[in-house]
Amino acid sequence: MTRRHALLLLFTLCAAIAFHRDGNAQSKGASRNLPVIVCFGDSLTAGHGVTAGHTYPDYLQQDLDHQGYSYRVVNKGIDGNTTKDGVDRLKDVLAAHPQIVVVEFGGNDGLRGLPISITRQNLDQIVSTLLKSGAKVLLAGITLPPNYGPDYIQQFNETYSLLARKYKVPFLPFLLQNAYGTPGSMQEDGIHATEKGNEQVARNVLQGLKPLLRK
Repeated sequence: MTRRHALLLLFTLCAAIAFHRDGNAQSKGASRNLPVIVCFGDSLTAGHGVTAGHTYPDYLQQDLDHQGYSYRVVNKGIDGNTTKDGVDRLKDVLAAHPQIVVVEFGGNDGLRGLPISITRQNLDQIVSTLLKSGAKVLLAGITLPPNYGPDYIQQFNETYSLLARKYKVPFLPFLLQNAYGTPGSMQEDGIHATEKGNEQVARNVLQGLKPLLRK
């Protein structure tokens, strides 16, 4: 190879790398300019027990893209969070300037046997604060194992429907619909979805979101 050919090859490689970087920068810039959907919740949102890239918010992003919706999904789920933790993290969520927020809290309150009144108060504050900011809200419900007793479970479940009616927001009565009880869709703890289960959860959420979406 002559010196001239070597220099030409080096120039071509440098140009290709620069073009690739510029393309990635433009792509990332375009993504940042899209309206934001924040998935705000606990371990069910964070993706406890699954590998990175396989949470329900990840699958929701894929589903939105495939169906022609231009949004950027941001995962704001943290393992172990209660509704009180959700209240404390509202500023972080609002800093993302979301157009829509999927609110998924309450499971850890229920598993700890916290007073229903406290859970309702905290969820009310979360939803009302988000709505006042101008964001739209999809409320995602969850339920509890039968050993918590029918009275407590009934009051717990009603928390979501009561709040949805109060603020006239869409809600999913059970986030894990068609995942819970489906072979291969739940982890051994019986609480968290597998990767397969998260695909179904994303479909559930997208169905609930559709009245709020624009193409």
